[in-house]
Amino acid sequence: MNWTNAAVPNAAGKLTPDFQPVADAFSKNFEEGLELGASFAVVQNGELLVDIRGGFVDRKKEHPWTDQTIACIYSSGKAVVSFLMARAVSDGKLDYDKPVAAYWPEFSAAGKETITVAEMLSHQAGLCGFPEEMAPESWLDWDVITGKLANMEPLWQPGSAHGYHPQTVGYMAGELLRRVTGKTVGTLIREITDEAGLSIFCGLNPAEMARASFMPKPPKAPDLGVMNEFKQLAFLKPWAAPARVSREDWMAAEIPASNMHSTAAALASIVHPLANGGIAMNGNQSLTETAIEQALKERITGDDLVLPFRLSWAAGLMRNINRHFGQNENAFGHAGFGGSCVVVDPENNLSIAYVMNKMSPYLVGDPRAIRSIDAVYDCL
Repeated sequence: MNWTNAAVPNAAGKLTPDFQPVADAFSKNFEEGLELGASFAVVQNGELLVDIRGGFVDRKKEHPWTDQTIACIYSSGKAVVSFLMARAVSDGKLDYDKPVAAYWPEFSAAGKETITVAEMLSHQAGLCGFPEEMAPESWLDWDVITGKLANMEPLWQPGSAHGYHPQTVGYMAGELLRRVTGKTVGTLIREITDEAGLSIFCGLNPAEMARASFMPKPPKAPDLGVMNEFKQLAFLKPWAAPARVSREDWMAAEIPASNMHSTAAALASIVHPLANGGIAMNGNQSLTETAIEQALKERITGDDLVLPFRLSWAAGLMRNINRHFGQNENAFGHAGFGGSCVVVDPENNLSIAYVMNKMSPYLVGDPRAIRSIDAVYDCL
């Protein structure tokens, strides 16, 4: 049925009647003044059951959030990268347990010859940031960044611990995909979206930029816990993230770990094969069962060296040990700076996504997302 709600400006979308409590939870965020604009989607067994949205794309509240609105999902895009890696494994082009250097020989420099694909994806490579100062606009130059990563000495013994790689993991995974497929992350996504009609992009053209929502920054910085050198390099150094570039140049670049733009429906749909036995929204077998098993296998658990949490990593997705991704502790997910998140739940053949533009300081587990995700599970 079509969904509307008088309490939510520009409320619209699709809502299966059994999921009315999800729409009620989504609406509460607006009623409590926690949102500017947002969208929320639920896919189960290949069917889009919830695709609701509301609010505004701009600070002045002059332009409505529509089904064409996309917003930056920041690190929630890492879930999409994880799916693309699993697809390459399904196609026999990658093996999680082989060294990264088997596909990218230059990466073997400085003691990195044994780091496996799975260790890299589970943030064990010790390459969470660059210790040497660099121009922050260098992040827009793919060859510069991948060259630095290939030559870099790990900051800790690879495989001994995990420390979140906010930017670099996307370049490493993207370079592997480029080496084995001949295509960039943005191109691989476009091949899927062109066929499926999904609005998710890594690297925007001008027409797509016009659809992108304004993103008000959070009222305060995230809490990184007790400071150490790894957190400094990953997040706080002046060169830790792209800077001194125009918004348009940043949106046009391919930065897989942090600048994908999407709707909630597209995000939930593109990763759905990980939750649905490998079957995509069009009914085609997108992933093998073996690849899914390997993608979601626990790779390491412990206190993260960068994020202030005890985490359990699969090959790119967080295992839901902290219940940041709903009520099923056997689910998986990833969150993005400011609040976005995506859930992958194979036990329920379920994927969920939340995309918004009013950013919060939560690194993961934004209460706005958890409220609606918990309502999904209450409806199952």
